[in-house]
Amino acid sequence: MELKTRLITIDKFSEKELNFMKYGVGLMKLFGSSGIRGIVNKEVTPELALQVGIVLGSRKRTAVIGRDPRVSAPMIEHALVAGLTAAGCDVTKVGMVTTPTLAYAARKYECGVMVTASHNPSEYVGIKLWNPDGMAFDSAQQEEIEEAIEKENFSRVTWNLIGKITEDQNAIRDHMDMIEALVGNSRLRVVLDCGCGAGSTITPYLLQELGCQIITLNSQPDGHFPARNPEPNDQNLSLLKKAVVAFGADLGIAHDGDADRMMAVDEKGNFVSGDELLAIFGRFECGDEKGSVVVPVDTSMMVDDYLGGSEIIRTRVGDVYVAEGIKQCGAIYGGEPSGSWIFPKISYCPDGIYAAAKLVEIVREKKLSELRAELPAYATKRGALPCANEKKAEFMKNAKAKLEPLGKVLDIDGIRVELEDGWVLVRPSGTEAKVRITAEARENVDGIYEMAEKIVKEALK
Repeated sequence: MELKTRLITIDKFSEKELNFMKYGVGLMKLFGSSGIRGIVNKEVTPELALQVGIVLGSRKRTAVIGRDPRVSAPMIEHALVAGLTAAGCDVTKVGMVTTPTLAYAARKYECGVMVTASHNPSEYVGIKLWNPDGMAFDSAQQEEIEEAIEKENFSRVTWNLIGKITEDQNAIRDHMDMIEALVGNSRLRVVLDCGCGAGSTITPYLLQELGCQIITLNSQPDGHFPARNPEPNDQNLSLLKKAVVAFGADLGIAHDGDADRMMAVDEKGNFVSGDELLAIFGRFECGDEKGSVVVPVDTSMMVDDYLGGSEIIRTRVGDVYVAEGIKQCGAIYGGEPSGSWIFPKISYCPDGIYAAAKLVEIVREKKLSELRAELPAYATKRGALPCANEKKAEFMKNAKAKLEPLGKVLDIDGIRVELEDGWVLVRPSGTEAKVRITAEARENVDGIYEMAEKIVKEALK
């Protein structure tokens, strides 16, 4: 069956990034696909945060800064504020907020700074930088900061030019007002698992104001994340699934640590996959327009088939790259199966708060289980083979040569091959000495996977 949609390459990347996405080598030293992130006081330190602040402050006159509830977040925030003001930048602090709240607040400033490690465990912390339109700093902006830190190309201002520090208590209210103006009311019963993260500060109150009856789980901010791992995946949401059934709720909603992600459970207590939510949101966002939708290369062809008539644009894995693709192509909507949903009419930042309100509005008309039943379902198989990091570049070149005769190749992030009845993706791990294989098919997924695995093994010789 031939796809009705076409694949488009978004390739505004540096040579360093292209080497990483194709071969798994040459990763940028500080910034990954989600800003700067690492273990506290080991990979992300106050000294590093101070330098980032000074470099950023020397280039921006105003900044707004927020943080999630991690134990280390205030420490990193203080270092960033010190650096920003030392360089002459005026800083507004909005306190503990979600990442989408901070990104929305950034529209009033030259940049936004969020201290968060998103879905990572409590020992991690990170720094993510935002433009006024809600777009995370792009590759060029990140490289400029890295280069300035490496070459110590930054300076402090004299005492009389030090930046001012103010506070704004209205960021959460502003974010809520914007969403309430765009989403209709609903009287559903919703179980909400905030994961002890920053979503506790906004989502329960927003959904209640929209008319929902809210039953909260883990809604007290706690940087130790005692209840569950912050990542809202199927494995970590067993309590939410049970609670939805026990309370007779219409659906369950879950956030990660900073609520840029949102995942869901239907009224039967079944986890809704990211691919399913991508397709459901895409159908309601596109409507009769049949516009463009941006997704990463590892997204299920379920989305292609369900959104038949819409143009599917595939990018490198990472919400930053999805957002860049949306902006470049003027797409209506985009997202990642990991739980990042981007609605460009409000921001280029993944907004788990807006996504929660939007899903409630959608389920008001039809049960979530019924929406899932309308989706096509295809078998997927995943695996990995060992591959030394220093051999990944050579391996990927060999693998591409062997895979190209099979079908249309997209190589912006690993090698994805479109087959007659499915697809296969061969992608080097960015964190382990492995090569990952993903196959999806309308039928005989085992056959497609085994074919790909054989080719990979030959390329590894």
